[in-house]
Amino acid sequence: MTKDILFVCVENAGRSQMAEAFFRKFAEGKFNVISAGTAPSAKVNPIVEQVMKEIGIDISSQLPKTISNSMIRCDRLEYTRSKRKNNRRCEKNT
Repeated sequence: MTKDILFVCVENAGRSQMAEAFFRKFAEGKFNVISAGTAPSAKVNPIVEQVMKEIGIDISSQLPKTISNSMIRCDRLEYTRSKRKNNRRCEKNT
């Protein structure tokens, strides 16, 4: 059974998009991977798109997505805040 991986950040315009793209490239076919945000931007950060393109990963067709209950419905949810001082990791088993 393929595991679901969900990367979440507020705007789903930078870090979570990059994490999704890296996971798709380096763990291709091993996981169902998606990213989403709690308050998504209208588009992916252009600098993020450029940097990913420079390393051979095209995310130009990606759009920020709003996190939904169906995305959270998985065996394990990991959430990491991006504030350096206050990193938190929560696990939820369903």
